[in-house]
Amino acid sequence: MARSMTGYGESRGRIEGSEYVCEIRAVNGRYFKANIRLPEIWAFLESDVEAQLRKRLYRGSVHLTLKMKTASADAAYEVNTAALERYIDQIEIVRPEQVDVKLTVDLGSMLQLPGVCNPPEATDLIDRSIDPLKALVGDAISALIAMREAEGKTVTADLLAHCDIIRTCLDRIAQRAGGVVQEYHGRLKRRVEELTAGAKLKIDEQDLAREVAVFAERCDIAEEVSRLGGHLEQFRHVIEQDEQPGRKLEFIAQEMLREANTISAKSNDGEISRDVVEIKTAVDRIKEQTQNLV
Repeated sequence: MARSMTGYGESRGRIEGSEYVCEIRAVNGRYFKANIRLPEIWAFLESDVEAQLRKRLYRGSVHLTLKMKTASADAAYEVNTAALERYIDQIEIVRPEQVDVKLTVDLGSMLQLPGVCNPPEATDLIDRSIDPLKALVGDAISALIAMREAEGKTVTADLLAHCDIIRTCLDRIAQRAGGVVQEYHGRLKRRVEELTAGAKLKIDEQDLAREVAVFAERCDIAEEVSRLGGHLEQFRHVIEQDEQPGRKLEFIAQEMLREANTISAKSNDGEISRDVVEIKTAVDRIKEQTQNLV
């Protein structure tokens, strides 16, 4: 089933007394690229989370944000009083010698100094929370995939509609191709007769047949029509069967455009050229849409 590269997924849960919200946004991208933002306590899980995303999302630019909120007193940072007293002692050393100079210390700034505030020890809490947290990320990925699949159905319907347009035009071209040579033969014969009538010359039927044969060889588009029809069938099969059809469909669309250009160059017929324009317009739209698929 074809999936769009764009989508949004969210999951929420309570794990070991903390509230978590995981949000994932995905947009188009030629390759897979992850941008992950985790709370400091979970920063070490970034590579594991990226592996989760890469395994299931395959392609696109993915942005994951994990938010954590806890009301537990155990989450409070611990103040290293020894380090704080050491900073104050050093400030006393550099204080001006004048006794009438008052020294003021901003406690908020002091707490931001390196080593003053230490995160709480939470080894046991982390060990108990890892698996539920990964499951929470998995739920957000599943929600994103569901949205991708829903949008993918819309894109697939549009792509198949353009394939129907190409098939209709291609059938008209196939019916028209056989009559092009006959029309050329008639036009050439009438033109030669007009030019030779005044001179009372007789047309050589073998020369005329030879000229028509050369034209028929030059404008024969049967092979291109057949290949383009084959590309259409392959396109339908890939979009309906492949799990990651995006890049393959882009390649097939490029080959379809190549065959259409060749038909246009060889046909030398106005009606066929008009149908080729319709085909190329549909292929261009297909190429735009396939860039949205995983």
